[in-house]
Amino acid sequence: MLLVAVLAIAGIVTFRQLAAAAPPDNPAQPPGHDAAAVADGIVNDDDGMLPDGATVFDGDLPGVANLSPGLRDALQRASQDAAAGGVIIHVNSGWRSAEYQDRLVQEAVSQYGSVEEAARWVASAATSAHVSGEAVDVGSYDAVDWLTQHGAGYGLCQTYGNEAWHFELRAIASGQACPRPFSDPTQDPRMQ
Repeated sequence: MLLVAVLAIAGIVTFRQLAAAAPPDNPAQPPGHDAAAVADGIVNDDDGMLPDGATVFDGDLPGVANLSPGLRDALQRASQDAAAGGVIIHVNSGWRSAEYQDRLVQEAVSQYGSVEEAARWVASAATSAHVSGEAVDVGSYDAVDWLTQHGAGYGLCQTYGNEAWHFELRAIASGQACPRPFSDPTQDPRMQ
């Protein structure tokens, strides 16, 4: 009986360690996102942090207001059409201040154990499309799926294969197909 209890506890500990090390499969919670930054008060709404349930129509929030006009317009049009089909596109992250982005990089390095591995998930403030207002992270699964299927018609494309929730405006895609996503940010020439 004692052996069974010990094995069960070891299994739970191992599962939690593996789950913590694995990249998230929930587009609503990208890696290195929000929890610690909120807890210690380093970043706030003025830095682009968005509350749960935010949409591209929440123009009073800096994380939405500071998106590039073209991206905001395309996402608003897509959101209206998605809503007509019963899908709500939430913006989990949009524009971010450089300070917020730096904080996310620090959290990712801590989570993944190296700058190199963190770079697969979080760009530097100098290269991030979020800091320039050119990217959004969307949620729920339905929203990601809807944009994956219909986003090219609005010029909205997934940029990275490992970040299904991350979309950018690609004018070349408007009404056609999106370019093939990079496997992760380290493969994107803009990040070099």
